[in-house]
Amino acid sequence: MIDYLPLKGYVAFICCWAATGIGAGLYLLRKEAPYGRYSSEQWGPMISNKIGWLLMEATVLVSFFTWIPVKTFNWRSPAGVMIFLFLLHYLHRSFVYPFMIRTKGKKMPVVIMLSAMLFNTVNGSLLGIWFAAFGHYPDDWYTTPAFIVGVLLFLTGMFINWNADYQLIQLRKKTETGYKIPPGRLFKYISSPNLAGEILEWGGYALLTWSLPALAFFIWTCANLIPRALANHRWYRQQFPEYPANRKALLPFIW
Repeated sequence: MIDYLPLKGYVAFICCWAATGIGAGLYLLRKEAPYGRYSSEQWGPMISNKIGWLLMEATVLVSFFTWIPVKTFNWRSPAGVMIFLFLLHYLHRSFVYPFMIRTKGKKMPVVIMLSAMLFNTVNGSLLGIWFAAFGHYPDDWYTTPAFIVGVLLFLTGMFINWNADYQLIQLRKKTETGYKIPPGRLFKYISSPNLAGEILEWGGYALLTWSLPALAFFIWTCANLIPRALANHRWYRQQFPEYPANRKALLPFIW
C-alpha cells in the first residue's frame, strides 16, 4: 500500500507540519511547556516522570517501524545507516535515560505526555514513510559532503547531549529533588548544552539524510528546545543570584 502513497500529498503534509512547528515555537517563547521544573498540576492528571518519558519516547520507535519493511529492507545501504543512527538516539532516550534520571516523586501532566506521543507519532511516521518509499540513496552517498558533515554533526551533538545530561543527573543525589547550578565543561559557557547538543544532532541528521521529513523534524526540535533553553536561562538567573553573568543561554559568547 505504501508504494502508492502520493508524493505530492506527503510533501504538502510535511510543509504544513513544519509550519505548525514554527507556530508552536513562537507560542513556547511566551509560555513555558509545563514539564520538568515548570511542571504544574493545573494541567490536569499527573504521571510519573520515568513512565512518561518512556512512553512518549518509545512511541517514535513504534510509529517509525510501522512503515519499515524490516524483512526486505536493505540494511547495508546508506538508508540503513541513517536508520541505525536514528535508533541509536531513541533506544537510549526511551530505555536508558528514563531509568537514569533522578526524579523521585516528580511527575508530569498526562496531557504533556500525550502531546509528546502525538508529536513523536507524526515525526516517526514521516521518517518511516520516507525510508520505506522515497529515501533511495546511491551507494556512493557515503562519500558526499552532506553525509560526512551530517554524521559528524550528529555524533558530536549526541556526545554533547549525553555528556551534559549525565552531568545534570550526577548533580543530584538519589534522595534530592532540588536544582543546583551546573559547573564546568560546556556549562561554563551556556546554560543548556544538553539542548544545544540535541539541536546540533538533528540538524546533522537533516543534512546527512538530505530529506524534507528530517528537516521538519529539525524545525520542530528548534521550536521545542530553543524556547526551553531561553526559559531555563531566565530561571537560573532568577533562582540563583550568584549565577555566572557571562554564561549564555544556548550559544557560547553569543546568545
